[in-house]
Amino acid sequence: MHYQVLSSGSKGNSALVRAGDVRLLVDAGLTAREQTARLEAAKTSVRALHHIALTHGHLDHARSAGILSKRNEHLTVHCAERLMKNKSLARARRLSRLNIGSELELFDFEGRESLQLRAVQIPHDADPTVAFRVDHGGRSVVVLTDMGHPAPRALGPLVNSHVLHLEFNHDEGMIESGPYPPSLRTRILGDGGHLSNDQAAEVLAQLAGPNLHTLILAHLSENNNTPELARSVAESQLAALGRSDVRILIASQDEVGENIEV
Repeated sequence: MHYQVLSSGSKGNSALVRAGDVRLLVDAGLTAREQTARLEAAKTSVRALHHIALTHGHLDHARSAGILSKRNEHLTVHCAERLMKNKSLARARRLSRLNIGSELELFDFEGRESLQLRAVQIPHDADPTVAFRVDHGGRSVVVLTDMGHPAPRALGPLVNSHVLHLEFNHDEGMIESGPYPPSLRTRILGDGGHLSNDQAAEVLAQLAGPNLHTLILAHLSENNNTPELARSVAESQLAALGRSDVRILIASQDEVGENIEV
């Protein structure tokens, strides 16, 4: 299995899973034109996708899912039932309801190969919002962003993946002294907002197990964080866990990331 971040940040989020012959897109938050370009940069195409799984309905995660589905009549979009009436999905040909908390088997077009997808509900101000665990051939990747606060009870099914894509959204000092209006600061810092670097470190401490070899720092704020700050916090936490061997990558808003072997 391979995992590749296509875009990460407030302007759009998307990542590609290649599991044998199965192609899964986790979120489609870019415009259809840009989403198509990122897929092509990753040496695949909309026509090659079998599934799209949406973490939640905010546009930076769901924007082009319906259009992509319209362009590929065999593509299935998996989302929570409440999202099925979302405007971004109005053009979708095939919708499938996510059974949050249960494992779903997703097949290629011929039904010969599959991966396992588990959706785990997490706190965020788009209800419901889920994290995903993807398993294939004894390997696993976890995608966890847009989490309002560390929620230990939600994290059990996400423990000990090989690759962890984890939100390091903001530095609290930067956001408190930055240009955002009080209402927006309150939203981001609240229980339905986003993980700070320090909160992400708390989550990392709970999720990092012996299998973890790559940590992807994701959804970094352009205005309230820096790659250096996020990396420093992540490195400190991994060192405290005795896991300085874990490789750290920083997901980009503007460039397709490395194709990681899970």
